[in-house]
Amino acid sequence: MAAVEIDIEVVHLPAAHQLMSSRLRVPAGTTAGEAVRASGLFVAWSADRLDGLRLGCWGRPCEASTVLRDRDRVELYRPLRVDPKEARRQRHRRDAVRGKPAAAKR
Repeated sequence: MAAVEIDIEVVHLPAAHQLMSSRLRVPAGTTAGEAVRASGLFVAWSADRLDGLRLGCWGRPCEASTVLRDRDRVELYRPLRVDPKEARRQRHRRDAVRGKPAAAKR
């Protein structure tokens, strides 16, 4: 009897507008952490540890121990460089200096 395999994809955006992707065929029961290690996209972090790495599956946070299903997409999230609220403040200040009109409120 052949082992059941599933198709998955592991993606990582190391920087804005840069996408690294790896499609894999893995045995059923594979976890998100195992898929990341098998993908080869784990080079940026220690090959032994996943504890500092944030993962998601189809845009929802998940643990490294999450068992994957067929056609799942595992995402490696990079840390934020700027707090989103602070980035919005900076854009507002920048646009106010340039004289751009503020976005219309609905």
